[in-house]
Amino acid sequence: MGKPITFSIIGGAGFRAQYFLRIAQALPEQFCISGMVIRDEAKGRAMEDLWKVTTYRTLDQLLENEQPDFVVLSVNASAAIDYMLQLAERGIPVLAETPPAPDLDGLLQLHNKLTRQGARIQIAEQYQFHPIQEARHKIIRSGQLGNVNQVTVSISQFYHAVSLIRKMLGVRFEDVRIRGMKFESDWVAGPNRSGPPTEDKLIKSERDIAWLDFDGKLGIYDFTKDQHRSWTRSNHLCIRGERGEIFDNRISIQDPSCTQIQMELKRINKGEYENAEGYFLKGIMAGEQWVYENPFMPARLYDDEIAIAACLKKMAVYAEGGPGFYGLPEASQDHYIGMLIEQAIRTGETVVSTRQPWADNE
Repeated sequence: MGKPITFSIIGGAGFRAQYFLRIAQALPEQFCISGMVIRDEAKGRAMEDLWKVTTYRTLDQLLENEQPDFVVLSVNASAAIDYMLQLAERGIPVLAETPPAPDLDGLLQLHNKLTRQGARIQIAEQYQFHPIQEARHKIIRSGQLGNVNQVTVSISQFYHAVSLIRKMLGVRFEDVRIRGMKFESDWVAGPNRSGPPTEDKLIKSERDIAWLDFDGKLGIYDFTKDQHRSWTRSNHLCIRGERGEIFDNRISIQDPSCTQIQMELKRINKGEYENAEGYFLKGIMAGEQWVYENPFMPARLYDDEIAIAACLKKMAVYAEGGPGFYGLPEASQDHYIGMLIEQAIRTGETVVSTRQPWADNE
């Protein structure tokens, strides 16, 4: 194995930056943190003590002392634009978190000032690289479902969900008609950002549903506020093609000989019962076939960290001149459609997308 992938981080006080730190700590032979920019000195010193990394107060200080393969931006969307511009001027590849800009004006600014100028930027949209999504997508690519024309996604919000809808449907920058609605009902208060519930009470549940018609391909967006933290609401994904469907972990297919085929997507973990190999995800099987194998085993990472580590590996290839994996045009399209979903739900009117200039760069 060659030298580790070296990257710097801008930002770090928030929880998302610590994903990258945990990954580097768990996989030191693959990843190395080459300094962090944390403007607040006290927070920077705390991060140095906790993670044993070097911190700097400014980008200039970082680049005077470090030579990363690329830089990870872990700051809010409005601050990210300025950093992307500065790093592009220096010719440094950037892996930015989602969303890349807070609104449509910001997305257009990124296109005009960065994409059109050849800036080397990718976006860390990790949901598509979760092990289960990689396994489902491999089934799609195998052709066993035939042409995929319907997807229901009840996993995370707006642009995250849109990225999965587009990927599973094979949609690029086609226009979409969107209808949406909000439904309120009571449910028991569960975990929130502060932690587990401290009292048993009923609160209002807000469920957003949107119908995305890509002219012959249908995406259904279905998300309930705080669903991703809830103990009583589950994530759900259904993919339907001409010959069959994937419903969460169940695969149902009718093959050309009119034979019914049913399989389950089964996670294979090590470290269970008497197995002494360590505790980690080995992969996912469908019948007798491996449809996903964890490239980071035996590191003890959970699925979101595995997905973010995949972004880092792909970013290293891109920084060396290889292909992109999720650039500004795609990220902008997903955020744009996510904003249209919000508009359709808020107004109750059918919203139609228009082709944006970043689509011409793909």
